[in-house]
Amino acid sequence: MDPESKKLLEDTFVLAQENNKMLHSVMRSMRISRIISIVYWVLIIGSALGAYYFIQPYINQLISIYGGAKSNLGNFGTVSFMWENASSGPKPLSTSCYFSTSFSTFFLTTTT
Repeated sequence: MDPESKKLLEDTFVLAQENNKMLHSVMRSMRISRIISIVYWVLIIGSALGAYYFIQPYINQLISIYGGAKSNLGNFGTVSFMWENASSGPKPLSTSCYFSTSFSTFFLTTTT
């Protein structure tokens, strides 16, 4: 083998080793990036599920309060309808407010 071919072969071998080191470095950084990405999404999904688990009793309480208020409002409509259609019952009071000319005293009168 002539010296020029031997030098080219050695240079090619050095370049192949450098390329191999860079390739291993790229593969290692991709593997680390993939692991960090998986950990990132596990933390996001896990924290969302944990937050739901922690807040679930409060959500259930709000839902029951809303259901109770909804049924109470429905009952109020029924009671007011029954009140209006009742043949006898107490008359509601009407209230009038009067101010004196000096606005220093406030008079409240109730009429039936």
